[in-house]
Amino acid sequence: MFKLKAPLEKGSKKLLSAWTFYDWANSVYSLVIISTIFPIYYATLFVNDNQIIFFGLKIKNTAMISFVTAFAFMIIAFLLPILSGIADYVGNKKKFMKIFVLIGSISCVGLYWFTIESIYIGLFLYFLALIGFWSSLVFYNSYLPEIAYPEQHDKISAKGYSMGYIGSVILLLFNLAMVMYPNFFGIEGSGNLASIKAMKFSFITVGVWWLLFSLIPFYYLPSNKVQNKIKKDIIMKGFKELKIVWNEIKLNIKLKQFLFAFFIYSTALQTVMLVATYFGEEEIQWASQSEKTIGLILSILLIQIVAILGSFLAAKSSSHFGNLKTLIVINLIWGVLCLIAFFIKTPMQFYFVAGFVGLVMGALQPLSRSTFSKFMPETNDTASYFSFYGVTEKIAIIIGMFLFGFIDQITGSMRNSILPFLFFFILGAYLLLRISKKFDTN
Repeated sequence: MFKLKAPLEKGSKKLLSAWTFYDWANSVYSLVIISTIFPIYYATLFVNDNQIIFFGLKIKNTAMISFVTAFAFMIIAFLLPILSGIADYVGNKKKFMKIFVLIGSISCVGLYWFTIESIYIGLFLYFLALIGFWSSLVFYNSYLPEIAYPEQHDKISAKGYSMGYIGSVILLLFNLAMVMYPNFFGIEGSGNLASIKAMKFSFITVGVWWLLFSLIPFYYLPSNKVQNKIKKDIIMKGFKELKIVWNEIKLNIKLKQFLFAFFIYSTALQTVMLVATYFGEEEIQWASQSEKTIGLILSILLIQIVAILGSFLAAKSSSHFGNLKTLIVINLIWGVLCLIAFFIKTPMQFYFVAGFVGLVMGALQPLSRSTFSKFMPETNDTASYFSFYGVTEKIAIIIGMFLFGFIDQITGSMRNSILPFLFFFILGAYLLLRISKKFDTN
């Protein structure tokens, strides 16, 4: 690939736009693999029996995917300090970002061959795609304070998420057309088989899209190479960096308290987002299999479209009322939605909740990222700070997914697993309120 003659200046429109294109590139994974088509395809594998035999134990299929997800995040939480430490030391975040993009995109393509006969290989590819996606985001997020000035963080963070929502919706619409009209795309099969095959082709489109559009940020983002020799203790450097960051955070009470609040509400936020489609597939009373497939995809499309509005409303609200006050309100809305979700049964009720989920999902994620960036001290080790942020989020997901899977497994109902997360959102709002009152800050 050709290199730029000179690096783009910090805050430049072209540089910031290039950065947001990674949201455009990777968000198709979140939407198609995590949120819509893969969960629907996964459910079709267990029409006759929803149990998986794993080391002699019978595990419910939805609980199994929760446990696999939690285990992936355990690996991610362990890997990120090591990788970010290396990246900061040799100064080449872009190289590591490329590696994880390749792991994630190739694993998505490999999901085409996921069948009930290859259940363990399929789950392993799902596991690798998770690692590729979330690991790449640490290096991506760490570029934000490096390429943008503080006053640009809220706007560019919201723009990134919006780019992701728009790009992923475009690909999902194409995938939806394949699933609804497989014969038009030359996908043959009797009855529902053609649509199921179309779902498998959608996994390939995700991998290709993710890899191709990642070339744009890879071209424009700075490499920041420094001539540090790799030493023997480089593997532990990331953990040492985290310790240094933690010691600095302990002196920054506002940042420390925000991270704790973020940890609490992320336990609920990320878990609910990861299992939403599995919940809709199992707990909502659809009239037929075809209505279920189309209904779930349309509901996630609704979430994505409304999320675009949510991200911009959050940026507007934060500029008028402040980041913390906006985050408090969003957490309370999330709590109410968890309560409502416990009772919903019909498709129309599911669509109603999906609309509000999109609104607050599009608001909470970018605003959390930009708030952390604002509270950070001036530092050159941005990857280490965002690694700490990332590890905090991953540990929250591990706890959330294990809790969800455990309740699902012992009660046999995902509905019972949703309700406890109401309290995480309420507690998150309370902790944010304490910060706002204590520091009288935005």
